[in-house]
Amino acid sequence: MIITETAGKRINDLNDGINMENLTLTAEWDKTFPKSDKVIHNKVTFTNRYGITLAADMYVPKNAAGKLPAIAVSGPFGAVKEQSSGLYAQTLADRGFLTIAFDPSYTGESGGQPRSVASPDINTEDFSAAVDYLATHPDVDAECIGIVGICGWGGFAINAAANDTRIKATVASTMYDISRCTSNGYFDTADNDEARYKMRQEFNAHRTEDYRNGTYSRTIMNPEPAKDAPQFMKDYYDYYKTRRGYHPRSINSGLGWNKTSSLAFVNAPILAYADEVRSAVLLIHGEKAHSRYFSEDTFKKLKGDNKELMIIPNANHTDLYDNLAVIPFDIIVDFFKKNLK
Repeated sequence: MIITETAGKRINDLNDGINMENLTLTAEWDKTFPKSDKVIHNKVTFTNRYGITLAADMYVPKNAAGKLPAIAVSGPFGAVKEQSSGLYAQTLADRGFLTIAFDPSYTGESGGQPRSVASPDINTEDFSAAVDYLATHPDVDAECIGIVGICGWGGFAINAAANDTRIKATVASTMYDISRCTSNGYFDTADNDEARYKMRQEFNAHRTEDYRNGTYSRTIMNPEPAKDAPQFMKDYYDYYKTRRGYHPRSINSGLGWNKTSSLAFVNAPILAYADEVRSAVLLIHGEKAHSRYFSEDTFKKLKGDNKELMIIPNANHTDLYDNLAVIPFDIIVDFFKKNLK
């Protein structure tokens, strides 16, 4: 197999009937992790069914032969492909998989207007669009495609697995259920109709102002936490606002979400059909993560004997973003080798 800079173009030529956006893609290596000498890296683009063009980094093992099992990766929620998802994708390519790490719609180098928007439907569709791309790639075995979702994208990955039967195996790492967190607050402390009504009032007031002003106001993401702030807020700051994980295109590193972006999640529980996922699922979470309950409760919903929950001793939420001593890549690789064959 010979992969060149035109690898992505071969597939894009199949989409001549789709008006793909002209994206500006960074040519230099601008990741938060070092480049591996074991893989070939290319930028590629593809469209989702909403007509949004997505930008992705493709990682292919050097000297690979034949059609390969493939994995699409995205997350964390508010991050870009130059951060955790790229690290996961490159590491899995080191181990023999063809992988892509993509920027979700409206974020990073991907298209879509207005910017910095999240959507329970569109972001789940982004995973299926990545599967479209991989399933039609000449170097991919279309029957051996998996996905990895990190943080909030773990929830979207489970939702995609429930809906897209082409996905044969799913890993959700340090997952959030964004619908539940938005609707109920952390630890379900605001799970009542009055709290949700006030939230809807606030978001819809922002919509009026945005339309009146012709702009989209943004949230403030991960400001320097006070000494008495919850530890997980300090952990987020330590990742997104320091040299460890900062990236200028990352919403969580400072760009901020569109304030009305969360409104759709209040009425859209993305894990409603988690119990209907028939393909293999591996949930991974840190023992000390504030978000651990999302994986534990999701695991209770999953059915069948091909589902697994792995708790990493002493790990917090962001350890699973980039800590190579903590992320269980050997187990993840074994999981995909077992289920993508």
